[in-house]
Amino acid sequence: MIFAIEEINNSTELLPGIRLGYQIYDSCASVLVATDAALQLANGQEPAFSKYSNCSQTGVVIAVVGESGSSQTIGISRIISSLNIPQVSHFATCACLSDKQQFPTFFRTIPSDQFQADALAKLVKHFGWTWIGIVRSDSDYGNYGIAAFLVAAQREGICVEYSEAFYRTDPRSKIQRVAGVIRRSTAKVIVAFTAPGDIQVLLEELALEPPPPLQWIGSEAWVSDPNFFSYSFCKGTIGVAIQQSVIPGLRKFLLDLSPIKVASSSVLTEFWEEAFNCTLKQRGTPLKRQCDGTEDIEELQNPYTDTSQLRITNMVYKGVYAIAHAIHKSVCKETNSVAECDKDKRLESKQVFSELKKVQFFRNGYHVSFDANGDPAAYYELVNWQKSERGVTDAVTVGYYDASLPTGQQFRVNRPITWVNGDTQVPVSVCTESCRPGSRKVLQKGKPICCYDCIPCPEGEISNTTDSPDCSPCPSESWPNAQRDACFPKPVEFLSYDEVLAIILAAFSVSGACLAIITAAIFFHHRTTPIVRANNSELSFLLLFSLTLCFLCSLTFIGAPSDWSCMLRHTAFGITFVLCISCVLGKTVVVLMAFKATLPGSNVMKWFGPPQQRMTVVFFTFVQVLICTVWLLLSPPFPMKNLSTYKEKIILECALGSAVGFWAVLGYIGLLAVFCFVLAVLARKLPDNFNEAKLITFSMLIFCAVWLTFIPAYVSSPGKFTVAVEIFAILASSFGLILCIFAPKCFIILFQPEKNSKKYVMNKN
Repeated sequence: MIFAIEEINNSTELLPGIRLGYQIYDSCASVLVATDAALQLANGQEPAFSKYSNCSQTGVVIAVVGESGSSQTIGISRIISSLNIPQVSHFATCACLSDKQQFPTFFRTIPSDQFQADALAKLVKHFGWTWIGIVRSDSDYGNYGIAAFLVAAQREGICVEYSEAFYRTDPRSKIQRVAGVIRRSTAKVIVAFTAPGDIQVLLEELALEPPPPLQWIGSEAWVSDPNFFSYSFCKGTIGVAIQQSVIPGLRKFLLDLSPIKVASSSVLTEFWEEAFNCTLKQRGTPLKRQCDGTEDIEELQNPYTDTSQLRITNMVYKGVYAIAHAIHKSVCKETNSVAECDKDKRLESKQVFSELKKVQFFRNGYHVSFDANGDPAAYYELVNWQKSERGVTDAVTVGYYDASLPTGQQFRVNRPITWVNGDTQVPVSVCTESCRPGSRKVLQKGKPICCYDCIPCPEGEISNTTDSPDCSPCPSESWPNAQRDACFPKPVEFLSYDEVLAIILAAFSVSGACLAIITAAIFFHHRTTPIVRANNSELSFLLLFSLTLCFLCSLTFIGAPSDWSCMLRHTAFGITFVLCISCVLGKTVVVLMAFKATLPGSNVMKWFGPPQQRMTVVFFTFVQVLICTVWLLLSPPFPMKNLSTYKEKIILECALGSAVGFWAVLGYIGLLAVFCFVLAVLARKLPDNFNEAKLITFSMLIFCAVWLTFIPAYVSSPGKFTVAVEIFAILASSFGLILCIFAPKCFIILFQPEKNSKKYVMNKN
């Protein structure tokens, strides 16, 4: 501040011919001491504060620069604001000071903690930390700052494991308790919103028994302070800091210390004696050597002589210049680009206050102005504690936060960061590891939202993002993969010709048709023999033809269903089986009529000759054709995708269309089969050397047994096995008919030709 005032007093552009005086008070970081100083300033009770005799208003305060701490600043502002004395702070960041109702004359050159809180929250979010601990100064700076930070953190989805407040004058037991909370915590990141004096007390306590590796996040009050770089367990600390700057001429000014200047100031005396470990004045028994004048401050390496990273210092510099510009506007006028100042004008503080609101200027490349709340534009550097090539820890600028930029562009990291313990990998600090895709978050009862369990998505649902709160169902024709993080089309299932089961069934189908054709060929070749002639060769050939169709119709059930195949498979099956049963029924009736005709006076065969047999077969078949036609016209079978039987795949099958039509077709076949079976049972004991009625009885018994077991198997079989059961029933009943009715006859024809004679057929014994 002294350097800035002397620079202004020597300037020919700013307040030419006018000198500024000053008085510096040490508040000792105490609200009471700061308030006492403010009362003295307000009352003008101090003696003359300038060594010059030409001060126009000796003892009258025009403006105040300070304070450093927010609590002290609040105390001062409440006193001097009633007198319209403007106050420009260089280090009081509490957001509460932006309230013009309470602090109307307050200005500051350092950004409000509201911006710092947002910057710290975005910093934490940027590196993916959602589980943090907080320590804060139990003061206006710490309490208001963390209150703003918690609002911003909640907005960013960050959870806080603990928040501990302390003050440097607290009993050691409280400091130990806070240190114990830090050591026992599970959070790997700790945000310290503290004043330098407070954090020093905590770090000294932690240094006695260093905690597990923690990533420290520092507020601007201490993160760039070199006095803390020596704490090894804080390596890799990162935080926001005031923009660093260079003030030309300041280093030379600081080093221009003569023994006379040092001895005349108690502050400089204390500094000199501590820096060189000597004493300027003999006080009783000397504990230090006497300073002999050989001490060279230019060879001294400490924060006082290091002006390469000035941060808060520049805020003081800008504050002094802001007040000077306000005074300039109040007492000076520009005439032909030359400032003329009225030295005798009586200047009041409210005039300076009014002009301070409108101040705008550039100094050393920095723009200085105040908004309606007395705040400057918010700009922070992101600093990281890194070891230099010399092995010394420095605060290295690795990014920035500019509140004036659009959302999403305010925060930038443009250099590599060194993390805790010198790691290059970003540390992880979460209450619960992220839920992977394929699972969802379920909050743990009584814990923050960052603590949750990862539950796998239920069947049929997926989540394709990390930490998904919900799982979403797949579309009806899709199904999740094994990881349940993506939907894939369900496999379509039907009885394909490529499958072993379909190949086996098709082989049996073709074999059965060939067997029927071979049997027909054998019968045709031996059509004049007694056995063939005795068993109604016309109906036998028609039966073999229908059996051939029955075997072949099972092939229509294999392959992908289509509109035509669905209609064909059910109607062909129904009609060919009725044709088959009609032929068997005709043969059974012929057997019965034949024995009735042997009775004296019976002319039954006259009424059931070949024409009537043909008409019977045609009639019974026509009824089935009529049923199928009505079914196809009203509600035919159609291909459909069955999504309900299996959740993980699609069954491509033929829907019945009308269930009544399907069961009418089956029921009619069953009715004819039962009727045929009853007639065959009645004729089974008729005396005959070759009793065809017995063979028909066995075939109908197999037929009925197959179709009675088919119904529950058909209803309960899933997917393509429904079709397989239906084909099996068709083949089994067809093989039953051809083997029971024709196999014995073919055996005699081929292997026992001696029995294929009229004498043997007519032999009743």
